[in-house]
Amino acid sequence: MEFVIYDCHRPQTVAKTDLRPLLGKLSKNIGYNLLIIAFAVGLYAASPSLVKEAIFRFGPKQQEINAKATFGQINREEEITRQKLIAQEAEGYGVTTDFSLVIPKINAKAQIIPNVDPGNKEEYTAALKQGIAHAYGTDFPGGGGNIFLFSHSTNVQSNVATYNAIFYLLKELEAGDKVIVFYAGQKFEYQVSGKETVEADNTGWLTPDVNGEKLILQTCWPPGTSLKRLIVIAKPV
Repeated sequence: MEFVIYDCHRPQTVAKTDLRPLLGKLSKNIGYNLLIIAFAVGLYAASPSLVKEAIFRFGPKQQEINAKATFGQINREEEITRQKLIAQEAEGYGVTTDFSLVIPKINAKAQIIPNVDPGNKEEYTAALKQGIAHAYGTDFPGGGGNIFLFSHSTNVQSNVATYNAIFYLLKELEAGDKVIVFYAGQKFEYQVSGKETVEADNTGWLTPDVNGEKLILQTCWPPGTSLKRLIVIAKPV
């Protein structure tokens, strides 16, 4: 019989693991991370410059902003000045800029009472004692439609004051004559384009018109009667 004696002092062989691929991947990841960190740090450091560059390239220029602000201020100042001049002109005529009519040729000037029902005698009689009546449902200056104003006339000079016959001389207006309306602080100028006589029950001029703004002045015809109506038409200038 043979005996095999195991040598416990003999070194054992241990399989070694190759760490090079793992270390390579780790190094690569670390490299990427370092690049990202470096890029982020650089971007943060450069951000004020980048913001300024972007504003310069794509944002409004300071000169443009200043110019717009300046023009806006100039426009506001011009508008204030213009309104003051309009108010002074109206005051010179003896009217206000709230709602008034001036016809220089016939020296007619009066306040306008807005939204008066032409079918309500009591209402329009009260309004005509104060001035000129603006027909309810018709437009206002600058609105683009028909503006219908009516007032008394008379055949006797002594009755002008009695009946507040502001349109006493409306018949004297001719094409080209100027009519001024002050409304809401603004001045609107019109030029007479024609006139005609219509039946007393003709209400066609009260209906809306899509053919542009017109100022329509109406009074009794012949003066001092209620037989017919004299219509004067004026257009914006």
